Formats: sequence, structure tokens, C-alpha cells
Amino acid sequence: MMHSIKNYKLILASASPRRQQLMKDAGFTFEVWLKNVEEKYPQELHWENVPEYLSKVKASAFREELKADEVLITADTVVCIHDRILGKPADRKEAISMLQELSGNRHLVVTGVSVTTRTEQLSFSSRTDVFFKRLSNEEIEFYVDTYKPFDKAGAYGIQEWIGYIGIERIEGSFYNVMGLPIQKLYETLRKLQFQ
Repeated sequence: MMHSIKNYKLILASASPRRQQLMKDAGFTFEVWLKNVEEKYPQELHWENVPEYLSKVKASAFREELKADEVLITADTVVCIHDRILGKPADRKEAISMLQELSGNRHLVVTGVSVTTRTEQLSFSSRTDVFFKRLSNEEIEFYVDTYKPFDKAGAYGIQEWIGYIGIERIEGSFYNVMGLPIQKLYETLRKLQFQ
């Protein structure tokens, strides 16, 4: 198990409890750094490139603080349907509306990740297709009222009740849908270790 790489200290710049749990479950020892970063991107940028772009924006906010022996991990996840990004819902009404749109449809989850040191940056994106069954309004309202998914892109967490009963299948990484394609991250850190 790789707890660290070379003589580097791992830093995860994310408040997401899901990303932190995935890192722990994968056996990584790391620190969490937090900072409010404005998540803006050029309007002409294709939606599929937005997460990787934002992961770099988040990394740039910390880069000056990095020491020579530190590796920073930043990530951003978007849910896309009909060539449109579904962000985090502002309230109950918007969460219900998003889930009604996802119901019975395929959508794409894209996570962009940047692995940054003082001297280099390795970035990548991971894509997963998610297929929802047709959800009843009762199921949607129960989920929103019980789980309050207002901190989640697309208004759902695959690891919660809605994922158990609503997702027929996925094509790609399950953990990517949770917010961190951990296998791809592991391979990227190994690349950094053996450079």
C-alpha cells in the first residue's frame, strides 16, 4: 500500500467528506488544506474541460504556499446532461427539478484532478456515464427531504439511497461519480514517484 510518495507529503485541498474518505480508504496519509476559491471558468470552454480547468484554478490558489516536499491534490466534479452542467442545487425546488431531469436518462459525470508540486503539475479528467431509471416524484421528494443533497453536483450522491434504488448501471469509475477517480489518481501519483 502506498501511504506516501518518495519523500513527499500529500495535501488534499478539498472540503468534500467523500473525497477525504476515498483518500483514507485508499490508504493515503494526507493533510487537508482549505481556502475559498472562486470557481469561474471561461464561458467558451467546453463543459467537458471545465472540471480539469477548475482543478488547476484551485491548485493555483495554493501553489505559492507549497514546500519542496509537498504534493497538492485538487479536484472538481461536474454532472452534465444535454450538453449542460448541473451544479449544486440552491434549494429543495432546484434539487427536485434536477433529479426529474436526470430521471430515466443517461448523464455524464466528469472529474478533473490536478496533482501539483512546486515545479510541476499533472492533470487529467475521468468520465463516467450514469444511467438512471425513471424515478417517481415520491422517490425524488423522499430522497431530497431525507438526504438534503444541496452540496452535491446534480443533486445526488451515488453512494446514498438514490444510488441504490435509482441507478441502473454505470460505464466508468464508480469513485469518479463520488468525486475522486481514485485509481487514476493512484497511477498519477506513482508516475510522479518514479519520474
